[in-house]
Amino acid sequence: MSSRWKLIGRLLPLLALLGLMAGCGDPYLTTLNPKGPVAKEQLDLIKLSFGIMILVLVVVFFIYIYVLIKFRRRKGQENVIPKQVEGNHLLEIIWTVIPIILLLILAVPTVFYTFKHVTDYSDDKDAIHINVTGHQFWWEFEYADQKFKTAQDLVVPVGKIVSVKLASADVNHSFWIPTLAGKQDTNPGDKNVNTLYFKADEPGTYKGKCAELCGASHTLMDFKVKAVSEAEYAAWLTKMTTPYAAVSADVAAGEQVFKQNCIACHAVTPDGVGSGPNLKGFASRELVAGILEHNDAKLKEWINDPQSVKPGTLMPARGLNEQQLNDVVKYLNTLK
Repeated sequence: MSSRWKLIGRLLPLLALLGLMAGCGDPYLTTLNPKGPVAKEQLDLIKLSFGIMILVLVVVFFIYIYVLIKFRRRKGQENVIPKQVEGNHLLEIIWTVIPIILLLILAVPTVFYTFKHVTDYSDDKDAIHINVTGHQFWWEFEYADQKFKTAQDLVVPVGKIVSVKLASADVNHSFWIPTLAGKQDTNPGDKNVNTLYFKADEPGTYKGKCAELCGASHTLMDFKVKAVSEAEYAAWLTKMTTPYAAVSADVAAGEQVFKQNCIACHAVTPDGVGSGPNLKGFASRELVAGILEHNDAKLKEWINDPQSVKPGTLMPARGLNEQQLNDVVKYLNTLK
C-alpha cells in the first residue's frame, strides 16, 4: 500500500470520531435546536452559509477532478505545453461575477437579520422588560416593570417578546442563550448598554452561557431561561414580589447565622438590594452557584469554600463551624 493510502487510512478513523463527537451535546445548549424565532432565523443563516460553502466546494472539486482527468499527461506527451487561457475575458468575468453573486446572496439576509435582531422593544408595553447585569461570575436579572431582582434563573412566559438591556458590573461579559438568541456583549458603564430580544415558542429550560472570556471562572458562568405558561409566570411573579413571612422557630438559628454573615451581600427581599445574588426563591433553583447540584452537601461546599468551586469569585469563605453550616443551610432551604 502506498504512503498516500496509509495516510488516508489513518485519517478516516479520526474523521469518523470527530463526526461522532459533533453529534453529541446538550440539546438545550446548541444553535442547531432553535426554540424561538430569533434562533430559527439565525439557524437559517447558518444553513444558507453552509449551503453556499458546500456548493462552492463541490463545484471546485468537480472542476479539479475533471481537469486532472481530461488534461492529464498521456503516454507520448513529453514537454507539451497545454493550451493557455490567459486573457480569456469570458472566463475572467465568470469567475469574478459568480463570487460577487454568492457574496450578495449571503450578505443581504445577514445584514437584514443583524439589524432585525437588535430591535429595541424597550417601549413595547406588551413585552417583558429585563435588565441583565453580568458579574464575576453570575448573572443578575431585574424585572423592570415589577421592580424586583433575581439571579441565575430567568423565568419568562411562552410566546411573549422578552426585551433585554445588557450591562456589566465589572468586566466585559457576553450574554448567550444558544437555543433562543445570539450573543450580545455586556459592557461596564451606564452609557454602554446593549439590547436584544428573544421569544420562547414552547415551555422548557434553556441553558445560557457567558461567551466572553472574563476571568478564571468564565466557563462556570452559566444561567438558565425557564419558559413557562402565562398562568405559571403570573403565579411566580406573585411569589417573587411578596415578602417572606416570619420564619418558624426551627430555622430561626439559621436565619440569625445568615444575618450575621451573609446579609451584607445577599438580600432575600424582592428588591434584591445587595452586591451578591438575591436569594429570594433560592430553594427553588435547580443549581447552587449556577453549576452545582442543589443538595445540602453541595450547598455546604459552596458556603465553606467558594474559591474551590468558582476560582476568582468575590464571595469570601465565612469560616462557619459545622453547626452554623447546618443551621444556615436549613434556613436557605426554606427560601422557596
